[in-house]
Amino acid sequence: MPALVINLRRAVGWMTGVLASATLTPVLAASTCDGPAWPFWQDYATRYVQADGRMLESSLKANHSTSEGQSYGMLFALVANDRERFDRLWTWTAENMTGADPSTRLPGWLWGQGEDGSWKLQDANSASDADLWIIYALLEAARIWQHPAYRNDALALLKTVESRLVVNLPGLGKMLLPGPEGFVQPDHLWRLNASYLPVPLLRRLAREEPAGPWKEIADNTAKLIDASSPKGFIADWVGYRGTSPKTGLFVVDPVTGELGSYDAIRVYLWAGMTPASDPLAARLLARLDGMAVSTASSGTPPEKVQVMSGASQGQAPFGYSAALLPYFQAKGQTWLAEQQQRRVEAGVSTALARDPTDRTEPAYYNLMLSLFALGWVEKRYQFREDGTLKLSWETSCPRAATR
Repeated sequence: MPALVINLRRAVGWMTGVLASATLTPVLAASTCDGPAWPFWQDYATRYVQADGRMLESSLKANHSTSEGQSYGMLFALVANDRERFDRLWTWTAENMTGADPSTRLPGWLWGQGEDGSWKLQDANSASDADLWIIYALLEAARIWQHPAYRNDALALLKTVESRLVVNLPGLGKMLLPGPEGFVQPDHLWRLNASYLPVPLLRRLAREEPAGPWKEIADNTAKLIDASSPKGFIADWVGYRGTSPKTGLFVVDPVTGELGSYDAIRVYLWAGMTPASDPLAARLLARLDGMAVSTASSGTPPEKVQVMSGASQGQAPFGYSAALLPYFQAKGQTWLAEQQQRRVEAGVSTALARDPTDRTEPAYYNLMLSLFALGWVEKRYQFREDGTLKLSWETSCPRAATR
């Protein structure tokens, strides 16, 4: 059979789920019940999510879109029981970033206007953290809203992730690459990113596929953090070098060195949101203690840390304070959580009051971290030990699945 025919059939099968979701949107919206309002998400979505489901803001260029932003938006829409917007976010992502065949294509990470003036996918390389968040949001939307088409889409993407991004590192075992291109270096060196590996997401994937690699990847994520955080801080990027076919060790990343900053702040966020009953929770919090010590000493988180020496510099933006709220709560440091939450609330208020075209201080990342943290602190969502979501609105919606 000609390859073109096979690809067209795959495309039709893939887009059937997406189009089914899109055509069902009015019915879905009508069938949902109203849970507690989430004004923060509604304000953010009104400003930055187009009617077609594209999130406009990014940390790079105004009005560019990233797979990360789309994936986070899907999660927040689910947390808010914002079913119609969830559907639009996913439909736009599938049509514009993922392509027609999830068995061979991962979401490209950057979409926007190119130098030639055309609006299209600007970088087809994927970001595996966004891939996992998309899969996670689809799995949980399928379960909670009882909409199986989302699960079908999630499993198609999950299969592609497992085939293209999961590697077996010598002396370590299964690990997730940050993307398909650029992370396997010469001389048996792999570049890894702990912020791409939230333990609750890995637990949810392990629940979906008990025989898959995800429990092992969760265990190896803890090993990564253990081995590369001697002063209680984690770097943005960590290297792993194979020293023989059966041995290897974690090393300082050859590209960014021992810097912990923009990416790494999410590792503390994920550790704080990991349920206390998870076997890895206490271990992660204990190993990442440096950020608590530094923030308690200075009153604000450091913007940059050299993780091998513990030397820090700069005052971080309010989004970093947001990322640390669950972390401080999980560590029982409520006074630090309260102190940083005041800073976060002031920062959010200022950012949302600013004209969206004002790029002097891009709002995207600070507000995304704040949505994650404040939604969790306000108990709009929590993660169960198996990675599933516990949502504040589920008890008021009889059709929602609670387990």
